[in-house]
Amino acid sequence: MFSRDISAFIITKMPVTTSKGNFGPREVELSNYVKMPILGLGTSHSGGYSQEAVVYALKNCNYRLIDTAKRYGCEEFLQCAIHLSGVPRENIFLTSKLWCTDYGASTTREAFYGSLNRLGVDYLDLFMLHWPHVPSSCLDKYKTLEETWRELELLYDRGMCRAIGVSNYDVDDLERLMDNASVTPHVNQVEFHPFQNPMELREFCNENRIQMEGYCPLGKGKLLDEKAVLRVAKRCGRTPAQILVRWSIQNKIITIPKSTQMKRVKENCEVFDFQLSDDEMNILNYLHDGRKIVDASNIQEKIDSCLPDGYKLKLANCEPKMTYCNRC
Repeated sequence: MFSRDISAFIITKMPVTTSKGNFGPREVELSNYVKMPILGLGTSHSGGYSQEAVVYALKNCNYRLIDTAKRYGCEEFLQCAIHLSGVPRENIFLTSKLWCTDYGASTTREAFYGSLNRLGVDYLDLFMLHWPHVPSSCLDKYKTLEETWRELELLYDRGMCRAIGVSNYDVDDLERLMDNASVTPHVNQVEFHPFQNPMELREFCNENRIQMEGYCPLGKGKLLDEKAVLRVAKRCGRTPAQILVRWSIQNKIITIPKSTQMKRVKENCEVFDFQLSDDEMNILNYLHDGRKIVDASNIQEKIDSCLPDGYKLKLANCEPKMTYCNRC
């Protein structure tokens, strides 16, 4: 049974306004003083991939954070999209993730350079471990995770990535990693939306200067028809999606909504000219019940399977139709 205790979520000190203006900040500073955009574009293979949407996000909507992963199967497509956008590489905060089957002292570095090659870049701004799990064939899970993190530390020390982090780690996972780490993760990317607002994890990350990043800010669409969200949206004269993205940003969570539709990409980024009042934030905070949209119950099965990277694109018969540039 999920706890319904929301006392920790109640906001008592925040400017109360929904008037138009410039309500930032648009960047957060990581513990190593690297600045990371607070809003970005997700590119998970669920629901397909659109090169046009990525180019539009970069060129027309001023997105400067792109989140991807080897597992999504679209790194090579992003190389073309970034080039076609005309936005210089140094102006894009590019992040990717290491898939669990590549964990280990002898395989991590090769997989990292594989991501660089597919993306057509010579460094990453952020490189993360995708899950705190290893293949069942690994004899020592925690030794493998420790060795893998050490490889990320070496890549960071050598300047191959500006920051390193983890994804889908809870407090116990972070504590175990930090016990043997030289570098504390700069970022922890987790599912985050009003249904899933993990205060214990947020407090732990805040205490240890680990920046939280949230995926599925719209709950894969399940929150868009929620009565409380609709009520706040009507009050503010905004769309439900904009309310949800703004709520995450005001919680100081780096937020990476995903869409393959250009109009949605534009809608999701128009959130810096208003802000939610204390009351409006609390209305959404009350929705927390610990519910997750992403089903991780079969993650071990997926890790042990022979499914190829980007398999959801292929199974859905929606591999992207590419407009190739000269570099590709």
